[in-house]
Amino acid sequence: MVLEMKVPSPGESITEVEIATWLVEDGDYVEKDQPIAEVDSDKATLELPAEESGIITLKAEEGDAVAVGAVVCLIDMDAKKPEGSEAPKAEEKPAEKKEEAPKAAPVETTYATGTASPAAKKVLAEKGMSASDVSGTGKAGRVTKDDAIKAVPSMGTPGMGSRSTERKKLSMLRRKVAQRLVSVKNETAMLTTFNEVNMQPIFDLRNQFKEDFKAKHGVGLGFMSFFTKAVTRALQLYPDVNSMIDGDFQVKNDFQDISIAVSGPKGLMVPVIRNAENLTFRGVESEVKRLALRARDGQITVDEMTGGTFTITNGGVFGSMLSTPIINPPQSGILGMHNIVNRPMAVNGEVVIQPIMYVALSYDHRVIDGRESVGFLVAVKEALENPIELLMDNNPAKALEM
Repeated sequence: MVLEMKVPSPGESITEVEIATWLVEDGDYVEKDQPIAEVDSDKATLELPAEESGIITLKAEEGDAVAVGAVVCLIDMDAKKPEGSEAPKAEEKPAEKKEEAPKAAPVETTYATGTASPAAKKVLAEKGMSASDVSGTGKAGRVTKDDAIKAVPSMGTPGMGSRSTERKKLSMLRRKVAQRLVSVKNETAMLTTFNEVNMQPIFDLRNQFKEDFKAKHGVGLGFMSFFTKAVTRALQLYPDVNSMIDGDFQVKNDFQDISIAVSGPKGLMVPVIRNAENLTFRGVESEVKRLALRARDGQITVDEMTGGTFTITNGGVFGSMLSTPIINPPQSGILGMHNIVNRPMAVNGEVVIQPIMYVALSYDHRVIDGRESVGFLVAVKEALENPIELLMDNNPAKALEM
């Protein structure tokens, strides 16, 4: 019996996928549930497992766009699994004696060897070269004018070295990301406001509790939980930042589903922490870890990457000092975190060295005014610089469930 394997639906509104990579070859024997292909949709890359065991016949090429429900391969379930066998060793052939190329007659060395003719000297001088940089082909090794003309300066000239190019089709996911980024720039009134955060209070808290936190909960106490808690608080204070435009209407959300940008094997992915406003520090860290691992392993689903109301992206892990993050539509705001650098700062009238992070809020000015955008970012700054009072209700041990 031959099974027709069809493309399953990766999610709502997705009508076609692209065969990114076949993990098996035509005619291979595959086991049930064995990954046989990676397919790209416009939202994620997913593995396609074999539905039954048998000999596979491929019906699509890598790079082909295939409609959901279309047949991509056949599996002959009646075929027996071939027995493993070693490839026969190649028959050794007696080594053939290679004919040696005739050796060039030695060049006679005289006083003229390596010296340049007057005409050659002039050419070499124009190139900034000396006779010692050129191998002479004239009598007794003399450098001729022709040698000088053909000589290449050691600094190199255009045309030297590799000049190859590679043409590779963008994945469906990357093409969709590119399309969305361009549409954001064209269809929104995007502005960015900046501020700086003194991270010393968070450094102090992490140094005090991080070892016990990890030992008790099995996850590290990172910066993302502090930023997520600061963002959910600020979104409650400035609900316009947690809204989006739908035609002529503004849609406000009374929940905070926070999208977090993570780097995966197929590029940037943005899974969502649902109802982040209800999570503890441990809950946020556990969810960040879970989603990051699923993105890294290519197991993230479309549902896990849709429906966010606000995004946090951390370019600081790559060393970025400052950036203007692009809004993740249909959301109206995105917060950019950056690297933490020790900088001089005025504290109580004195200049001290403090760990400073620059933060950026990009927002859609069609729905968020300057007062709300600046107020939101200041609220994030205040919470990060005074986390014990504003994020932990003056009881850090209880907030961290210690």
